[in-house]
Amino acid sequence: FESVGVEPKLGASLPLDITFQDEQGHWVDLRSVIRDKPVVLNLVYFECPMLCNLTMNNFIRTLRTMRMNVGSEFDVVTISFDPRETPAMSASAKRTALQRYGRGESANGWHFLTGERNSIEKLTAAVGFRYQYDPINGQYAHPSTLIVITPDGRVSRYLPGVEFPARDLRLSVVEATDGGIATISDHITLLCYAYNPHTGRYNMAVQRIIRVAGLFTVSAIVGAMVIMLRHDRLRRATQVEEKTNGT
Repeated sequence: FESVGVEPKLGASLPLDITFQDEQGHWVDLRSVIRDKPVVLNLVYFECPMLCNLTMNNFIRTLRTMRMNVGSEFDVVTISFDPRETPAMSASAKRTALQRYGRGESANGWHFLTGERNSIEKLTAAVGFRYQYDPINGQYAHPSTLIVITPDGRVSRYLPGVEFPARDLRLSVVEATDGGIATISDHITLLCYAYNPHTGRYNMAVQRIIRVAGLFTVSAIVGAMVIMLRHDRLRRATQVEEKTNGT
């Protein structure tokens, strides 16, 4: 299974015209679920015996710690890459996920989809998600990653692994909107952290911090000098006025 893994394709456009079935069995295209907000895409299969459950549980645990809400600041789209799976399976998976998440108002913002092989292959190829079926044990070998998509359907960030730090997920969602939903705290954090496409994590940007610190230092010095000059001018003006009045 050497071909299994993730080939990052940052900036790639998703094929938004391909169709899947939602939890109710309705056929929908990706354009109808990737609309006016960023999307966290996770590719799974519902009968996965271990990795997908571990990934989903950790993903939900991270979501529960975030003040952002699914369906408000961003949506989640969970898609099965097993063409044998059905809307009934995705409906069951959605009920379980929403129950664990505990925010019932997010139901309309978390989509669980199944589809035909052709659509699945087009989507996974577009995002660089490589998996392989093992006929011996009837299971799939596959990677684990979250993929953050921009509102217009482009790949923005990958968060690989089975654990997803809340800071990284939040910053990924913020950057997918070009900062459109960023708080002041997010802007400050993004000054200090930068996305590493090789690790899929946000690391402290030491050089950026040094530059920012240097800028603040220079600004403070210039500000202090301006204040000193103003005080000096005021003192001189006062002395001249006193001399004038004295004469």
